[in-house]
Amino acid sequence: MKKIGLFFGSFNPIHIGHLILANYILENSDMDELWFVVSPQNPFKDKKTLLNDHNRLDMVQLAVKNYPNMRASNVEFSLPKPSYTIDTLTYLHEKYPEYSFSLIMGEDNLDNLHKWKNSDILIKNHHIIVYPRVFEGEKKDSEYLQHENISLIKAPVIELSATEIRNMLKDGKNVRPMLPPEVFEYLDGSSFYK
Repeated sequence: MKKIGLFFGSFNPIHIGHLILANYILENSDMDELWFVVSPQNPFKDKKTLLNDHNRLDMVQLAVKNYPNMRASNVEFSLPKPSYTIDTLTYLHEKYPEYSFSLIMGEDNLDNLHKWKNSDILIKNHHIIVYPRVFEGEKKDSEYLQHENISLIKAPVIELSATEIRNMLKDGKNVRPMLPPEVFEYLDGSSFYK
């Protein structure tokens, strides 16, 4: 059974931190592939700062084209909005019964996991790979880390955010080192995020 890691996000825009993390997880787990699932609308995020869905998908496709085990996924584009992870996973299991899916999330998301739709079913029925994040204030160990379906991977902590990149673009600052070259070229000369 092919093992697929699902890395959900707005990828607004995708940056080198995402690729470093994805590559680390592929190289240090039993995943066969990692899919970047471009989310049209995260229920916890403000939609007005989002670039068009297809522009964000284009950037992810450009970013992963030289990585044979990574792929961009637009699966949530055709699902009801807002997108809920449990609904997407249910859909993917029905569409690809021959694949085993794991969810990839940042450690900071564990604090709010109980607020996710059907979080108890999500944890019970799916393997979750958690990567470390920088915490504002004091870090508390989550009780979720004790669950048999949740694994903490010792990936490098990347202090780079899409919000920071968008703000720098708006201010006319150089973001070339923070983006995959193809994504920089895509954004360079456009009015995106300005």
